[in-house]
Amino acid sequence: MTPRPVIVAPSLLACDFGRLAEEILKVEEAGADWLHVDVMDGHFVPNLTIGPVIVEAIRRSSRIPLDVHLMLDHPEQYVKPFLDAGAHYLTVHVEAPGLRGERMAHNALEAIRRAGAQAGLSLRPRTGAESLKPFLKELDLILVMTVEPGFGGQSFMAEGVPKVRRLREWFTGDIAVDGGINAETGRICLEAGANVLVAGTYIFRSPSYRDAIQSLRGSA
Repeated sequence: MTPRPVIVAPSLLACDFGRLAEEILKVEEAGADWLHVDVMDGHFVPNLTIGPVIVEAIRRSSRIPLDVHLMLDHPEQYVKPFLDAGAHYLTVHVEAPGLRGERMAHNALEAIRRAGAQAGLSLRPRTGAESLKPFLKELDLILVMTVEPGFGGQSFMAEGVPKVRRLREWFTGDIAVDGGINAETGRICLEAGANVLVAGTYIFRSPSYRDAIQSLRGSA
């Protein structure tokens, strides 16, 4: 299998929201490939973040693809608003209550792709890789959480690595990892078959965004 290019996606959850447009410009100039945007509803995960209005503002300020991750109980209700706001990649969770039953998940993924965006499915640390098997043909992106979703700055959970390795055996598209990613854990995930590194604290708490991004890319 030909290796996919390494993509670095800074997670805006860790940026200074008081200087959002400036932060976006800085990571773009530092070499970011995508911007990762976490959307949380306070139910699926114990945190609240942003909605379509802010995503639309991010889109106006950015020149690179927006990778929008919906951590919502009912992502199927928000596919259109976030696509209209400018998401290029839209990822929903296989565990979301609103997607219980394969048909609902298929419908959400179909709606994303029909709108011309890239469709992704994410799974929490406790969810097995096999849960994604029914959907692989409809996916452009798989997002493996290497922390429990909801908050930035958590420690990397190594049990996600075998999951990445198994998914790469089945899937030729983009595989992203998110949670505790730095140069060392990024290298481990890339070796297992991931090609998209989502990193928040590691980049936005670094003295040099460029050095942090280059270290992630160099971990290949």
